[in-house]
Parts: sequence; structure tokens; C-alpha cells
Amino acid sequence: MASNPGVSTGAVVMTALMVTGNMVGAGILALPVNLGPSGLYPAIAGTVCMWLLMTTTAMIYSRQKALVEGEGADLPTFFGCELGRTGKWISVVANMVILYGLLTAYLAGVGSIVVNLFDLSIPEWAALLAYFIPATLLTSFGAEVMRRGNTLLMLCMWGAFAVLVALTVPHMSFARASMHDWGFFPSALPVLLTAFHFHNIIPTICRTLKQDRAAITKTIWIGTSLGLCMNIVWIVVVVCALPMSGSGANIINAFEANQPATVPLARVIGGSTFMDVALLFSIVAMTTSFMANGIALLSFIGDLASPLAGRLRNVVVWPAAFLPPLFVGIVYPDIFLSALDVAGGVGINILFGILPGVLLIKYANGRAMHRWFGMVLVALFSIVLVIELGQEMGLLHISPDVEYWTAKY
Repeated sequence: MASNPGVSTGAVVMTALMVTGNMVGAGILALPVNLGPSGLYPAIAGTVCMWLLMTTTAMIYSRQKALVEGEGADLPTFFGCELGRTGKWISVVANMVILYGLLTAYLAGVGSIVVNLFDLSIPEWAALLAYFIPATLLTSFGAEVMRRGNTLLMLCMWGAFAVLVALTVPHMSFARASMHDWGFFPSALPVLLTAFHFHNIIPTICRTLKQDRAAITKTIWIGTSLGLCMNIVWIVVVVCALPMSGSGANIINAFEANQPATVPLARVIGGSTFMDVALLFSIVAMTTSFMANGIALLSFIGDLASPLAGRLRNVVVWPAAFLPPLFVGIVYPDIFLSALDVAGGVGINILFGILPGVLLIKYANGRAMHRWFGMVLVALFSIVLVIELGQEMGLLHISPDVEYWTAKY
């Protein structure tokens, strides 16, 4: 990709904000609850390390000409060419896990937030269905609607985030910062992966910036750094504001109930202003991500259904994309954190963690450092995959040390 001096600073900044907007979604709402029981310092250290790893794999993808230079490029076709039929179908399955898992998490998360924030007497599936209808309608209009409304949604999200932090700060106690339980940390790694996931839009980033490597590099690092700052600020204020255990709203109870961080926070802080802003932030953050991933899923299912005749294909694609997440969300309304675990620990891990390492090894071309670093990436992300699969199959059980935190409090 040759350098293109025509890329403006404004284009870099706007594209970097698009990166941040794609990162900030359900992951940021889950991080304090999933990472909190390990302690503040492990949570921050793990967040910084995962940011470095995921930004690095994004850079690897941005250097793949066959992926980023073609208008119709997609990951299954790309990996089919690079790693053969096996690579293609691994990427297909991983992408399906990511997209279905994230849409399910968004639906379940919004249902949980609406019902629990306002103590409504309706079932969570009803709130989920009420959100599903407008969210899927917006998504069905395609990428153009998302692009036009993206700036407004981002401004709303960041404004609401700033207000949430300001309202939470007075309730913080830094005495909670020194306590930690490293043994729980591995269970939070899948959600950390989700919190730094934006890799699906890398081809769009590269085309927007006219394949200018310097601009692409700067954009990705700026965008992910902004996301890192938001994640760390949110983790710090929530972990220091919420009790870890005990009676009433606390982090461990929220973890066991599969709830986003805004739910226990609202019960501790109280007040209609906080609840209204928490609802706005949660819905906007999840809706931007729901639309981005929903559009990607529609395109993905459309590609898989391409052998079907035109009208039949159109009839099949929408239900195949959106009805499975709706069904799972209705049957299992408390699946928010679990869905994020599967999407991050399996799908994102394989597609945007392990496979970029494999590409680095393949194209090392005698460069020992590249080959070594590729092997490190494969090994690290494989460990996360083993941990997640072990937990899902019941072979590995990592739970918060309630006795430890009760004694500390």
C-alpha cells in the first residue's frame, strides 16, 4: 500500500472516532462486573495488556492487501485463499459465533437494564422485544443510515458517559483499590477481548484512508487508545464506587445475575437523573454496536445464501440473521455476560487473535522476530480459548472468592 499524502488530519480523527465507537458497546458495561472480583490493579493491568494485543492483531489485518484493497473482500474468502478450505470454514464458524453472540448479548443486556433500572413489573423478554423491533428496523436500512446517524449517536454516548462518571465519582472509595484476587482474573479474559473488538471494520478504515499506511496506523492507535481510556476510567469509578460483596447491590451479585454494571450502580447511587442517563448511555452504546454487527450479519448470511434464487434469498436472510438471537434472548433473558464470554472467548479469540498470529508466522519470510511474535500471539490467545472452553464445558470453574471479599469488607 503506497503512501498517500492526500489523507487529511480530519479524516484520521473521524475514522479514529469510528474505531472507538465500534469498540464501545456491551463490553464496557460488562468489564467492571467481570473484572471487578479480581481487584482493581489486576483489572487495569489486564485491560492494558489486552489493548496492546488486540491493537497489534488489528495492525496485522490492516497489512493484508487481499483483505483491505478489494471492495467486496470478506474474511471467509480471504482465509480460504490464505489457509485453504479449513481456514475458510474456521473463519465462517468463528464469525457466526461473534455476530450471533454479540446480538444476543445486546438484546439481553438492554432487557436487563430497562427492567432492573426502573424496577418494572414486566418480564425481561418483553423489554427485550420492545427494543428488538426498532433496533432491527434501523439495522435493516443498512450502512448508510448508520453512517448518517453515527456522529449524533457518538456524541450522545460520550456525553452520557461523562455525566455517569461525574455522578459516580462522589461515591468512590479508594480503599477498595488495594484489594485483589488474581485467581479470578482468567475468567474475565473473554469479555476483555470483546471490549477491544472492532476488527470487522478494518477494510472500511483502509479504504476510507486511501490505503495510506501511516494514516491507518495512526488511526487505529488513536481510536483504540481512546477506547482504552474510556474502559479504564469506567473500571476505576465502578470498582471504587460499588461494594464487592455483602448485602445489597454489589459487584459479585451483579456477576452472578449476569447484569451490566449500570444496574448495581443505579441501586447504590439512586436518583432519577442517574437512571435516565444510565439508560441513555446503555442503549446508545449497545445500539451503535447492534447496528454495526447486525449489518455485518445480514451481509454474512446473504453471502452464505447466495446460491438461492433472488426472492427466496431475500426471504431467508433477515429471519436467519435476527430470529436466533431474539429466541435465545427470550428463552434465556439473563444471558448477557455469558453471551459476551462465548463471543469473545471463542469467536473473537479465534478470528482476531489466533488467526492473525498464524498469518504472521506464515509470512515471516525468514524474519525470526516476526515468526516468534506470531507464535506468542497464537499461544496467548490459545490459552484464553482453552480457559473459555473449559468453563463452558464445566471442566473449569472459576468463581469469585466470596469469603475473601467478605473478610476484606
